[in-house]
Amino acid sequence: MTGQRGDLMRTRYENQLVRLNEALIEMGGMVEKAIANAVTAMVDQNVELARSTIEYDQEVDNMEKEIESLCLKLILQQQPVARDLRLISSALKMITDLERIGDHAEDISELTILLSGKAYVKKLEHIPRMAAEASKMVTESIEAFVKKDLDLAREVMRYDDKVDDLFDSVRNELVEYMRENSGDSDQAIDLLMIAKYFERIGDHAKNVAEWVEFSLTGSHKDHKIM
Repeated sequence: MTGQRGDLMRTRYENQLVRLNEALIEMGGMVEKAIANAVTAMVDQNVELARSTIEYDQEVDNMEKEIESLCLKLILQQQPVARDLRLISSALKMITDLERIGDHAEDISELTILLSGKAYVKKLEHIPRMAAEASKMVTESIEAFVKKDLDLAREVMRYDDKVDDLFDSVRNELVEYMRENSGDSDQAIDLLMIAKYFERIGDHAKNVAEWVEFSLTGSHKDHKIM
């Protein structure tokens, strides 16, 4: 009987780990959708889509709570071994970054609504590219976690430099615009803030990749933890 109970507990534990992976993939997909909708709303100045993106953030928050609850159950009920404990604790850290990415998509959408009453002062080029690169980082960081792909996680970390370079391009262009059009700088400042949010999304995706590295190696930012 004891053996049967142990087998059942192990099966339940393994099923919960599978669900954890599935939930992380789902949350990753949700924040990708939030980013995509925020970008489309921004480029098209689509107020209705921006508002729905703001509302969608609640679903991202709910998914974070679901994953957090699952992680805590795994820790408290299943007493995972060291490697699995690293994986579960990494997931707890990752969902915080994913939730912040969802928040930034909401922030961008709020600025889109604020800017909707007037055409953009400049053609948007680098900001949509930043969004695409940051979204790719989010996708690949989650993929690295699910596939336990350390090389991919480290590639995501390095990729953050590309998003930072694009932000520098946006900043330089908008600063130059403000110098030449000192009386019409409010919108440029808001666009710069949007670019900053995309840079932060890249930073959070990098954080996710760093926690993937920790889950696989026990090291985080060159410091051995467990």
